Amino acid sequence: MKLVGIAGSVANDSYNRMLLKFIASHFSDTVDLEILDINDVPMFNQSDDQTDSEPIAYLTRKISQADGVIIATPEHNHTLTASLKSVIEWLSFNVHPFSDKPVMIVGASYYDQGSSRAQLMLRQILESPGVNAIVMPGNEFLLADVKQAFDENDNLKDANTVKFLGSTLDKFVKFVRVINMLNEPQPTSAEDEDLTASSKIDTTVEGVDMGADDWVEQAAKKVNAVEGDTYVKLDRGLLTVDQLNAFLNSMPIELTYADSNNQFIYYNHMLPADKMLAPRTPAQAGDPMSMVHPARAVKHVKEVIHMLRTGQRDEIKMPVPGNGLDKYILHAYRAMRDSENKYLGINEYVEDLMPMIKWYLAKTGQKLVDDPDAVTGASAETTDASTGASSADEQTVAPVAAPATPETDASTGASEDEEEPTSVASAEPISASTETAADSEPDDVTGASEDE
Repeated sequence: MKLVGIAGSVANDSYNRMLLKFIASHFSDTVDLEILDINDVPMFNQSDDQTDSEPIAYLTRKISQADGVIIATPEHNHTLTASLKSVIEWLSFNVHPFSDKPVMIVGASYYDQGSSRAQLMLRQILESPGVNAIVMPGNEFLLADVKQAFDENDNLKDANTVKFLGSTLDKFVKFVRVINMLNEPQPTSAEDEDLTASSKIDTTVEGVDMGADDWVEQAAKKVNAVEGDTYVKLDRGLLTVDQLNAFLNSMPIELTYADSNNQFIYYNHMLPADKMLAPRTPAQAGDPMSMVHPARAVKHVKEVIHMLRTGQRDEIKMPVPGNGLDKYILHAYRAMRDSENKYLGINEYVEDLMPMIKWYLAKTGQKLVDDPDAVTGASAETTDASTGASSADEQTVAPVAAPATPETDASTGASEDEEEPTSVASAEPISASTETAADSEPDDVTGASEDE
């Protein structure tokens, strides 16, 4: 988590700046804290607007880009310093980087009150109209008798103080996640789905071009990703990275992961394109979804993602064109969610069902026969609704062609005058030897023609 810290003092030797430096170094495993300098910020004067000056533009940019802010305030005459007040005035005049920004207040003081009155006033200022920061309630960190609090290496001496500071910081990290999740704009319709992945989520790797062919290598280096024989603790297991890769690559299905920011970040089966059911290339990992689909498919890709994101569907299944008795390739898209039901992205899996069908028939002594009454109800148009990346425009994910005329319902793929779901089989429909039509959900939700 990227935070910025502001010490409300311009003194050369500031205990509040020292406190921020201690947080940055001692808790570096929890947060990435960058301490901002306010020494060059001029006194606020609304008659002399300096919003565009470098010191103020610098603060505006850094605060806007951060996940949250920690302000360490001294206490002067029962209130905060003139320099800190001036900074907040500039940042609520013509620019508003604090708006909806999670803020944690800490403070150090020479005396027993530990900047409590300054913190109370600062909280009121930050929550005032025009500033509109979201200050973490409670959990005040008040460092009293600050001259005796640090050792010769500028580390806090008292272990209990460090422990309390750490627990407060842990709560702030959770607070930041909750506030930023609430502030995150949610698409209200499929058209609002951003396939360019221009937003940012907790797992977005910043500072790396998403379209780079070596995105995986660059991003791994950026975040110091583990590899090789390093162990990874999973929900119910312990595997090395090598074991995890081997496990995923041994799956009899092709797996793809597109995150909640609509960035294509993973696929298994690093095979030549002609060996894959849904060809993908190494250079596509990391691409925004807009880069891995042809323009004609964008509308339908957005529809699929939006249905999964909003919970209208938990899973969408679609066969590819050209399926028959020798192969039946199915693409399935499943919404992934955490323990709190937050949408995490899409798990797409692709498999040829025919080997399993043939195994089943051989084991049970049954066989496939034609069913003249079976229809697909799918649109005759082919559309690419895949969340994974095709290595060529011809690789599309769509329902099989419909036998003819009835206008299809885009939400189900079923003919409007049909009451029951129809078979997904095409010209060579599949049924058991009892001549009962194969049952299937009308899952071709994106199979409508592009002009419907």
